[in-house]
Amino acid sequence: MTTTLITGANKGLGFETARRLVAAGHTVYVGSRDAERGRRVAERLGARAVPLDITDDASVRAAAETVEAGGGLDVLVNNAGIQEEMRDGTVVIRAAELTADVMHRTFETNVFGTVRVLHAFLPLLGRSAAPVVVNVSSALASLTVVTAAGTPAYAYPGVAYPASKTAVNMITVQYAKAFPNMRINAVEPGFTMTDLNQNTGVQTVEQGAEIIVRMAQVGPDGPTGGYFDAEGPLPW
Repeated sequence: MTTTLITGANKGLGFETARRLVAAGHTVYVGSRDAERGRRVAERLGARAVPLDITDDASVRAAAETVEAGGGLDVLVNNAGIQEEMRDGTVVIRAAELTADVMHRTFETNVFGTVRVLHAFLPLLGRSAAPVVVNVSSALASLTVVTAAGTPAYAYPGVAYPASKTAVNMITVQYAKAFPNMRINAVEPGFTMTDLNQNTGVQTVEQGAEIIVRMAQVGPDGPTGGYFDAEGPLPW
C-alpha cells in the first residue's frame, strides 16, 4: 500500500489529487491548515486527515509524528501555496507596488514552507522502498517561458509568485541531486480554476491535477529532477 501526504488538500488541486490517488489505491493524508475542513474532506474521500500549517514549525513536526505513527510515507505532494498579488483575477501587486513584506509572505508559504515540510518528512520518505516528491510549481517559474514575448506568461506583471515558484524549481533540482534514490520533480498544472486565482483559470481541477497525479505515481525508474506539465518536460 502506498501512503501519500498532500499539503493544502482540503480544496482545489489538492482535493482533486487526493480524490484521484484514493481511487488509485493510495492511503492519503489530507493536509489542511483548517483542521475541521480537513477532517470533513477526509471523511468524504475515504482519506486520513492531518492538521498541517506549512508556515508553522510545530504544526509540521506534529504532522510528521502523526504520519510516522500511521506507518510511514511513500509520496509527498507539496501543493499548498499562495498568490497574494492577485485579486479578483487581476494582478494588483506589480513591480511598482511590491514590498519586501509581500515577498516575504509569499516565500514563507511557497518556498520556506516547502523546505520546512521536506525537512520534516525526508526521514520518513527515506524508509520507503519507492519514495516520491512532487512539488507543485507553475509555468511562471520558467525563465524561458516568461521571457518569450507574446505569451501569457510574458504578459504576467506580478513578481512575488513567479519568483517563489522559480525558487521551488531550484529546490526540486538540488534535492533530486542530493537524494538520487528518490523521484523528486516539479510540475506545472496549468492555469486552473481554483481559489488561488479566484477561479479565473481556463481549465478544470480535473485537468490541472492530471500531471500531479501522474508524477505522484512514478516508479523507481521514473524521471527525477525534472519540470513537467501534462504535455511533457518544460524548459527551465
